[in-house]
Amino acid sequence: MDIDELDRQLIHALQLDGRAPFSRIAEILDVSDQTVARRYRRLRSADLLRVVAVPPAGYLAHGRWVLRLRCAPGAALSVAEALARRDDTAWVQLASGGTEVQCITRASTPDEAEHLLLDRLPRTNRIVDVAAHSVLHVFYGSPSPIRLLDALTPEQAAALNPHPEFVADPADIPQCSADDRPLLDVLARDGRTALPDLAAETGWSASTVRRRVEHLRALGALHFYAEFDLRLVGLNHSTRLWMTVTPSDLDAAGRALATHPEVVFAAATSGNTNLSATVLCRDPHDLYRYLTGRVAALPGVTHVETTPVIRNLKRLGRLLH
Repeated sequence: MDIDELDRQLIHALQLDGRAPFSRIAEILDVSDQTVARRYRRLRSADLLRVVAVPPAGYLAHGRWVLRLRCAPGAALSVAEALARRDDTAWVQLASGGTEVQCITRASTPDEAEHLLLDRLPRTNRIVDVAAHSVLHVFYGSPSPIRLLDALTPEQAAALNPHPEFVADPADIPQCSADDRPLLDVLARDGRTALPDLAAETGWSASTVRRRVEHLRALGALHFYAEFDLRLVGLNHSTRLWMTVTPSDLDAAGRALATHPEVVFAAATSGNTNLSATVLCRDPHDLYRYLTGRVAALPGVTHVETTPVIRNLKRLGRLLH
């Protein structure tokens, strides 16, 4: 499906505030409410754009892991599909020419944290190697917008009055109540679910739902993220970087990496590499320039491995088609 500049502006607006009323977006873009709603429905029905509710990337719950599963030839797709069907996975991807599966897992309870890696990986002898990297500190991540999109002017972006993008210190983020689970489950499927429908799902009044969503957002415990097909905006190359950094330079390197517009996720991890990032580029030449320029200038980096992503099976929300 082809998209135009108005579609890009809508995507950018929803990146900044996934629950912004269509009337507000229409006012900023100087078009009618109906036009914005029609554009959103068109992209949403084609599964090219949707809004999902997520906890901030700095919130580790009971443990977040980045997994790398190297597979025998022909086995990676079935392994990735099995992982994508699980509720505790996100960003399930085929990488490295289809020989590797990468994903992020998050445990929501202490029991899940204990059994996550021991009991729940696909059981097949066609997985030849597993590397599990515990996320120790997030420098940049969702729901911060993809900075290379750049479809709105600074004035238009500021007019949306977006909520804070990112909380780096998980100690600053409160736990959600168990009573919030029905609300969060619905918003995780569709972050733009209307207040009457949220009220019906939770048994709360619409005014209670509105106040609770606003409260959780203000606390930094709930964010909305606009997922979209990156190829629509010319970002055709997604690559994960696995870097080894001297410990004394790790924090400085991570903070510098977080300022790069190509970066959509950056975190310090355990494992044989200690700094991981996902970057977006327009083509291989763009990636080469990025690696030999800004990445090469990072302090303390002694090794960089790149694993190009060839297919996304799951982003933050449900399984992709």
